[in-house]
Parts: sequence; structure tokens; C-alpha cells
Amino acid sequence: MTKTTSLRIALAQLDPIVGDIAGNVAKLEAARAAAAAKGADLIVFSELFITGYPPEDLVLKPAFQEAARAAVEALARNLGPGPAVLTGTIWPDEGKLYNAVVLLDQGRVDAVRLKVDLPNYGVFDEKRVFARGPLPSPVSVSGVRIGVPICEDIWTDEVTECLAECGAEILVSPNGSPFDWPKPDRRMNVAVARVTETRLPLVYLNQVGGQDELVFDGASFVLNSDCSLAVQMPAWREAITITDWTREASGWRCTTGETAAIPDGPAAAYHACVLGLRDYVAKNGFPSVVLGLSGGIDSALVAAIATDALGAERVHCIMLPYRYTSQASLDDAARCARALGVRLDTVPIAEAVEGFGHALAPLFAGKAADTTEENIQSRARGVILMAISNKMGSMVLTTGNKSEMSVGYATLYGDMNGGFNPIKDLYKMEVYALAGWRNTNVPTDGKGPSGVVIPEHIITKAPTAELRENQTDQDSLPPYPMLDDILSCLVEHEMPLAAIVARGHDPAIVKKVERLLYLAEYKRRQAAPGVKISQRSFGRDRRYPITNRFREDLGAGAPAIEKSSAPKSAKPRADGGDVS
Repeated sequence: MTKTTSLRIALAQLDPIVGDIAGNVAKLEAARAAAAAKGADLIVFSELFITGYPPEDLVLKPAFQEAARAAVEALARNLGPGPAVLTGTIWPDEGKLYNAVVLLDQGRVDAVRLKVDLPNYGVFDEKRVFARGPLPSPVSVSGVRIGVPICEDIWTDEVTECLAECGAEILVSPNGSPFDWPKPDRRMNVAVARVTETRLPLVYLNQVGGQDELVFDGASFVLNSDCSLAVQMPAWREAITITDWTREASGWRCTTGETAAIPDGPAAAYHACVLGLRDYVAKNGFPSVVLGLSGGIDSALVAAIATDALGAERVHCIMLPYRYTSQASLDDAARCARALGVRLDTVPIAEAVEGFGHALAPLFAGKAADTTEENIQSRARGVILMAISNKMGSMVLTTGNKSEMSVGYATLYGDMNGGFNPIKDLYKMEVYALAGWRNTNVPTDGKGPSGVVIPEHIITKAPTAELRENQTDQDSLPPYPMLDDILSCLVEHEMPLAAIVARGHDPAIVKKVERLLYLAEYKRRQAAPGVKISQRSFGRDRRYPITNRFREDLGAGAPAIEKSSAPKSAKPRADGGDVS
């Protein structure tokens, strides 16, 4: 038999919707038609494309399992002339449920391959819903033996070595790999290791788009057997790429394909926030968003992200001033709204705040004003934003950053009100970095204007909640560069306190930050979902008990803690934040 000497593979880096089986199938069919017009022999889709990824406990519903399998079988029967289809789907079989890839060709389900390594860490929880598949053999497409390791199957060598030993000629790995930084580098290192071990070329096909708090960056690629980069698909947008393959003496080689530039650093994080928000709004059917624009850096960045994601006509900003709101904040908010081209309305909160004060006066008689009155201001703003949402149908965006949420510097049912938070997983200094990046760049497919959209004064002024006279965040918190470094050590790296102190931090401040981090867990449980950027986002990756009395001892060799070295206030702008 004459061996096939050339092969054309289409890579469909697309954005499925979880649960929309019919919609995902229609998207697959449209992509296959486009690939057929370009003479593709095979088109590849991402992990669990038919169901959307990750479907979580939705896959445990028998009706959903039946619908997915029926859709795949009907799709196979109805395929007309064109390329074979390799797509991810759930696969119920003999009382078990698998994360699978199916090869559809010539009117039938030609092959089924099951995921072997089921991840059960971080955002992944696959062992509780899927059964482990056996080590796979290759599938055959146009006489070419293709190994199909599914996502996690390439992060160790067991599956790919088995495929190579079984005669695979090309490795094609469908993925549902969510973004975090520096995930792209880790993926490439893993792929290089598998190519080096097997001496086989590898196709890494990832999905793109937002799903709840996860965002998928795409950035699919192809490595030849010498580890050279043959194809680099773009990040942060859908794309269908045609790759041409030629059989050489040493094996198959990808000979044509694009090599797109991949954003990194603040650019990657900004793109993630934009895409995560855009898909959350679109997939959940919201017509627009509304947010409080305070004149501060956090709300300004959220307004910019929302404008880039949705367009200025779908972003409504509200300034909610009280007696402590400075003229500078009013001016900064107005300048930011003008630069972005978004609507800005002003709704003073004095009558609402004073109304609460009058209602509570008999109960609060004889008690000095404290954070209670500050929180009433925040809650009045939250009620107004939610009322606008209810009346207009817009989703409220909340604007708290990871530094604030780490230590409870936020008000439940106040500034935490909202349906989604694009900057939830960004520390304060990262917020500044993204604001600086956006003022000199426009993201891919961004709908906002070019130029400076966050006025320089917003970036350079001291951050403040403006809930009392002359207030700044540093009245209650360490300076943000210091706070963020301590939090990164505690949250991202779980470092011992003594090791954090050894970095040059005051022991009293380290202990205070650790304490506030634990105490604010109950607030984070009630926070809006938001885009995951880091390797350890709250809720998805870091799951701590609310009731928790553990506090780490600094150790006998650590410096003594002097009370005078602590920041002024042991109680931040928090509801019950200082309770133990």
C-alpha cells in the first residue's frame, strides 16, 4: 500500500459555551465547512468542545449525558463530504462517564479515545465526575497514525510514550487549558519535553474564551520533531488555522503555518480581563454593565476594561458623591468617562446616608461614630447601583482588587455588590501596571479608544476610599508595594512567616496581614465571581475554612514584635473584620 505523503490539518481554536450542545455543534459544522473549502483532511477541536469546558457537575445529569452522546452520533451520521473531525466530548459507557475525544469520519463514530490523567488540583476536579480511561492506541486518519493525548495526558510521559510505542506518527493534543501567568511558558516546556522524549511532532490545540471565572487564551501551537516552532496561533481570539504536513525520511513535518506574537506580562493580564468580562456578559445575556466610577484607580481600570470588552455604548458609569468626596475625585471621574466615551451620571448619596442615620439614631445613641457610618456610605452606593441594575437591566460590575479582598478592606453589600469583577485577581500594584499599559496600548479586538484613557492624576494620587476626612488607604494598611509582597508570599507561595520577615518585612505587619487574610475569608465567600489571572485565585484555587483558629508562630528565632510598629488601625474598613 502506498503511504500517504501529505496531510492538511485544520486547527479550530474556538469559544464553546458550556451546556449549549446544539450551538457548539453548529459552530463545529461551520468551522468544518470552512476547512473543507481549503482542502483539509482533518479538523481538530478542543477538549470537551461538544459540551463546553469545564462542564463541572452538569455532566452528572443523565439527560445531559444522553443529549451529548446523541448529538455526537447524529453529527457523525450527517457529515457530508469534507475533513474527518476530531473533537472532545463526554462519553457515557457501561455506567461510567469519560472525558473523551471522538474521531468522526465516513458517517460514523470511527474511534473513541478516553482521557487517562484526570487533574484534581487547583481549578480542576475531574476525578469526581470522570472515570480514568485506559492507555490509548493511535487513531487512523487518511492512513496516518495519530496519537491523541487529551490535555493533562501530556503533562507526564506515560500516555505519550505509550502512543509512540504503539506507532503514532503525529501527536495531536486537544486542550481546555485555562490561562494564568506564566502558564504559556509552562505549556511550551511540557510540550518540548514530550516531543524530545517521543521524537514526534506535536499539535497543541487549546480553546479560547471565558467560562465563569476561568479564561482560556487559545495560543495553540505546533512543534516539529526537532522542537522547532512550526505554528503559533494567536491568543485571546478565535481562529481556524490550516497546517500542511509532509512525510520526510525522519517522519512527519509541519511545513506551513502562521506564527503570531503572544502578549505577555500586563498585556496578557489585560487581555484576560477583557475576554473574561466580554464572555461573561455575552454568554449570560446581559445587555450592558453599570459601575460606580469614584475617581480612583480601580474603578477607572474596570471602566476601561468594560469599554474595551463591550463598547462605550454598553457601559454606564455612576458617580456617587458624599460630603467626603473631593472635587479632585469628581474631576478625575469626569475626565476618565470623557476619555473612554462612556455615559457618566451623578447620583448624590447624602439623603440616603442621612436617612439611615436618622433611622438608627435611637439605637446608636451614646456611641461614637466609627466604621459603621463609613460602611453605611458604601452600602448606600451599593443599593443605588443595584436599583439602576434592576431598572435598566444592566449588570453591576464590582471593582475591588485582590489586595483589598485579601485583608477585608471592602464592605459587604456595599462596594462588594455586583455580578462580576474583572480585576478580582489583580493585586493593587498590578492594577497600576495594567492602567499604565492600557494608556499606551489598545488590546486585540478592543472596542475602546486609543490614547490615555485613565488620567495621570488617577494613577499618581494616593488611593483613598473617601469615607472620612483626609482618609487614605495607608491609614489602615501598609503601603501597597509592601502589602502586595507579603500577600504574594502568603497566598501564592504559602511561605512561612519567618521567611517573609527575612525578606525585610516588619514582623508585626506580617502577623497583622496574616490575621486579616484569615479573618476576611467569610467576605471572599460572598464576593462576585471574577477573572482568574494568578495561579492561586481566591475560591477556585485557594479554599480556606471560614472558621479557623490557626495562626502561625513566627518561631523563637524571629525578632520580637513591638506593638508600636503596627499600622495605626488594627481594624480596616471592614464589617466585623477584627473579631478574634
